[in-house]
Amino acid sequence: MSTCSVSKGCFVFKPDSKKRKISSAAEYFSKGNNDAEDSGLRFDTCQSLWKEIKCETEQIQEDLNKKLFHNLLDFLRKSHLDFKQKKTEWASRMKSNEIPTAAVVLGVNVTDHDLTFKRLTEVFQNDVTPFVVSLKSKECPGIKNLLQKLMIQLMGCPVDMDSSDEEESSKISPNRIRYSVTSLTKWYRNVTKKADTETPCKKRIFSSKHCESPPVVVIFKNIESFSSKVLQDFITISSHCIREFPLVLIFGIATSPMIIHKLLPHSVSSLLCIELFQSLSCKEHLSKVIDKLLLTSQFPFKLSEKVLQVLINIFLYHDFSVQNFIKGFQLSLLEHFYSQPLSVLCCEIYKAKKRVDSLSHNQCENIRRLSSFRRFVESEVSNKQTILLTDDEGLKETVYALLQDLHTYHENYFPVLRCLHAFTSSLPKYPLGKQIRELYCACLEKKVWETEEYESAIQLVRMMATDELVDILEKCVEILKSSPAAHLGNSLEKIEEYLSQLKHPEEINEDQETSISSLKELQKKTDLYHLQKTLLEMKESRRLKKLTKFEMLRFEIVDFVDSLVKNYLVPVEMQTLHEVMYFSAANTLRERLNAPPRVALHNALNNPYFYLKNESLKSEAGSISNTAPDICIAYKLHLECGRLINLVDWLEAFSTVVKAADNTDSSVKDRIDDITHARFIRAVSELELLGFIKPTKQKTDHVARLTWGSC
Repeated sequence: MSTCSVSKGCFVFKPDSKKRKISSAAEYFSKGNNDAEDSGLRFDTCQSLWKEIKCETEQIQEDLNKKLFHNLLDFLRKSHLDFKQKKTEWASRMKSNEIPTAAVVLGVNVTDHDLTFKRLTEVFQNDVTPFVVSLKSKECPGIKNLLQKLMIQLMGCPVDMDSSDEEESSKISPNRIRYSVTSLTKWYRNVTKKADTETPCKKRIFSSKHCESPPVVVIFKNIESFSSKVLQDFITISSHCIREFPLVLIFGIATSPMIIHKLLPHSVSSLLCIELFQSLSCKEHLSKVIDKLLLTSQFPFKLSEKVLQVLINIFLYHDFSVQNFIKGFQLSLLEHFYSQPLSVLCCEIYKAKKRVDSLSHNQCENIRRLSSFRRFVESEVSNKQTILLTDDEGLKETVYALLQDLHTYHENYFPVLRCLHAFTSSLPKYPLGKQIRELYCACLEKKVWETEEYESAIQLVRMMATDELVDILEKCVEILKSSPAAHLGNSLEKIEEYLSQLKHPEEINEDQETSISSLKELQKKTDLYHLQKTLLEMKESRRLKKLTKFEMLRFEIVDFVDSLVKNYLVPVEMQTLHEVMYFSAANTLRERLNAPPRVALHNALNNPYFYLKNESLKSEAGSISNTAPDICIAYKLHLECGRLINLVDWLEAFSTVVKAADNTDSSVKDRIDDITHARFIRAVSELELLGFIKPTKQKTDHVARLTWGSC
């Protein structure tokens, strides 16, 4: 669109009347996919599976925070029990104008705190008080901003009123109010007028779950980031009005409760009646999530060892955020269903039969190209191989049987894994790891029974005492009873038999009788010769002694557990069609979640075609194209320099590259015009902003290079 007007002006172009078509998520899912067959079904399966996983993670969060929320609710109710009964008792109880304060230690996973406080706010508003305010440090640089945020959020609290009350409250406009603690006190008194001092039509009516004089709860998220002066001023001012309205402070702490005394002097911290609350560790939270999402046959989607290790490493070495771990799991789920055409079979076993029967010829060919399926075909007889490679119907029958085997494999795998963890989690130095996720990664990676760590763990298990074995076997019985696997029924009976034998041992064995008789012989009076002879006989008998019944039983138990491990903890890569359910693109996930910015910057500046996809930007390695952006030209030239870069030489080289394609005389090319000079200055400024160079005082016309090498 253009105009033919000569004069300068502002022209308005109306948009087209046709409505722009908005693409759905399913269309984005199939767009750009090389194998878009069954993309709609794959997208629906991915969405339904994620909804189930999301509900499970929310339930885990709810269960873990249940005890913390219950304790905070009790604290909130008891804090203002006297205020709800009589204000004089409230004033007498609150000595030295102390404000009830809950110090909630949530851990260093700050990114998860918002979800916790959001749920906590909902619990408070549903059960105790509608007046709950959440404050962030960036919103409260000063005491005036803090009071403004506090009043605005309080005036927006849901309070049920009569129509006459609404007219009266409408007179109080947030734009006209003066933000102060006095105004807050007047507002609270106006909202919670007593029934005996007001006419019935003007009486405020709160929810049936709310108390008569509900407290005002102020939540300070991540108190470490708040200004010390802002906190001091607010606490000091509020302490003078604590007799007028009930106030409760909640401090969200990421590090240690000692931060309160570091931020506040004693004169201010003495105005707080602090009670400490501790949330569950983020590592325990992660263990619960892995236990419910991965160590179960409920969800067909699984992660390979390398992918799981990437997510765990990001958790342990970057943010300790369980929510980010769940987002990484969601990204893995989406990437698997997007990139794997056969992920349409990643579903419950009762849905697999119908989907296998509806596979097209192309999908059958995709199955034949799987490495695990090719290995399976090679192990079959020649007649069976011909059917699998040529007959689609015969292939579908085999695929469904293999999917059933894979489902059975998962049902048996996880109970045996938990039993093995019960044996090894209490061993000295934890040869197979203390957490079950460490054992799971080891079993996914390779045959765990062939490792040195497993051998050392078995040797330690063979030296366990009776009470230790009894406790472990009781745990194994509980695990196997809760397992849906029918194949483990015989194993359960065998473990119960071992357990009964350990609980009812023989009164005394032959070796014990021999040792007791030898001790009695030693206690008798004898000469040196007979004493030496008796000691030699005892030593020889110990060297050649037979195993006791308990030792034989213990060896039998260990051998039985070892056979379970070798039968059921086979690495998943040895299972046929494991590619259907397991996501293994660890590099793709690492690039998405933990991308190295230095490499990305170098790729963008050294090869702009990598991102811009403009054919004119293609150039040979080592050459500098004049069609590249100015910052790319300057960056490539700066790679050829040493630690100090002469700006004049750099400018001349830049000008030479820029004017390389111009059909002008060499004398004209050597001149540096103002436009080229300005383009160079802008490119240098951008490189300085990105941190590649910096000014130096060693030489006035030089800059210092902050990188080395070719990237």
